[in-house]
Amino acid sequence: MEDITIREAQQQVDTWIRTVGVRYFNELTNLGVLMEEVGELSRIMVRQYGEQSWKSSDKGKDLDDEMADVLWVLICLANQTGVDLSAALKKNFEKKNLRDSDRHRDNEKLV
Repeated sequence: MEDITIREAQQQVDTWIRTVGVRYFNELTNLGVLMEEVGELSRIMVRQYGEQSWKSSDKGKDLDDEMADVLWVLICLANQTGVDLSAALKKNFEKKNLRDSDRHRDNEKLV
């Protein structure tokens, strides 16, 4: 699969939901699903990079797939609420570049 833009991803998820998925879950259901997916991502992260040991139930779980699940549901929520994630991310970069231009560089904890 070729690389896709965030806008293309939003369009492709919307097409998939409307054709294969029948319809979007409501926003609160998707928020709950997002929290579940973040929990699954957390479970893999704390085992792969943290100090928890692996369990047999963790077998077959891939970090990349868990991140993609989080992104998928976030895109669903963006589509449902009318958020253009490309524009939102661009605006967020601008905010961070203004607010945090020296903040992290001057943080003694990060040196």
